Amino acid sequence: MQIQVDTHTHTLSSGHAYSTIIENAQAAAAKGLKMFCNTDHASLMPGAPHFWYFANQRVLPRFLEGVAVLRGVEANIVNTAGDVDLDHTVLAKLDWVIASLHEPVFKPMTKSDHTEALINAIQSGVIDAIGHPGNPNYDFDFETVIRTAAKNNVLVEINNSSLGRSRVGSAPRCEDIAALAKELGARITTGSDAHFAADVGNFSSIKSLLAHVDFPQELIVTQHPETFLAFLTERGKLVAEQYENHKW
Repeated sequence: MQIQVDTHTHTLSSGHAYSTIIENAQAAAAKGLKMFCNTDHASLMPGAPHFWYFANQRVLPRFLEGVAVLRGVEANIVNTAGDVDLDHTVLAKLDWVIASLHEPVFKPMTKSDHTEALINAIQSGVIDAIGHPGNPNYDFDFETVIRTAAKNNVLVEINNSSLGRSRVGSAPRCEDIAALAKELGARITTGSDAHFAADVGNFSSIKSLLAHVDFPQELIVTQHPETFLAFLTERGKLVAEQYENHKW
């Protein structure tokens, strides 16, 4: 199984991560990764950076240590209306937007509330993926949300950290989500959710899970930079133009 893009990484700017973006790039290069997304937490997460941090990502080079770098965010879903904590004018300038439910920002509610929040976030048109949906603190209607994601061309994330030490209890739920995504033809993205450089590009648990459910390679958008960039083009993002002359 080929996965060459890590779409979920954090730097020390998130406030509870421990590496710089250059250290993340060095780790990515050492593992043979072709591309990674810089996705620090948006501003309502305790310790997260000011929105200027995200607006100013244009200063980041398109390659570090020979690895392609995409400019992104892990935004917080803040209410059942599906709103996120970053202005739409800033979101529109980013290459990649994950939206996630986090306990310090969105207090866990009912299954119905979580389902409503995720559906509205997906249908908002401003997010590209739902982050770590396996979290057992945020139960939701898997089929309804995954169908909505597929219909709106929004990816479902399989998160390596959720399959290990984070969000305990996520693993069986992630397996069910992956199996249902396969059944419904929904595409997925793969994120290490690295909060330390050594974890960038770590997809070991993801690969085991996807192999277990016999997940089709063609539904893994992160299998190659070209498939990922093609997805972003579908989403109306112009970032592929930045890499059009690069031979992967």
